[in-house]
Amino acid sequence: QVQLVESGGGLVQAGGSLRLSCAASGRAFSSYAMGWFRQAPGKEREFVAAIHWRGGSTVYADSVKGRFTISRDNAKNTVYPQMNSLKPEDTAVYYCAATLDYSEATLRGGYDYWGQGTQVTVSS
Repeated sequence: QVQLVESGGGLVQAGGSLRLSCAASGRAFSSYAMGWFRQAPGKEREFVAAIHWRGGSTVYADSVKGRFTISRDNAKNTVYPQMNSLKPEDTAVYYCAATLDYSEATLRGGYDYWGQGTQVTVSS
């Protein structure tokens, strides 16, 4: 079992930055690829970014490419998306998730464990 807890959400003005964190507990965090998804009101949960368990490979949704950067610290069992140049359309609940299969890292169904989410609100 892997337990995931997100933090760092909040209210920010358009153009601002936030860094979220996802702290993992349980077994073998360093074996898991980690992903972030988001869900805006009335919309489906969508992929944002993912990072391989080694940290050397990352993948991003086109909507955040160039603005968001995902990283991880396996010694701290934590994964971080740094979100810059935020836009009102980035407003959503952000979820982190863990999977043993990086080949499905962009797919919601490819993840085994999910956090409870943290709200990010970007004002215009």
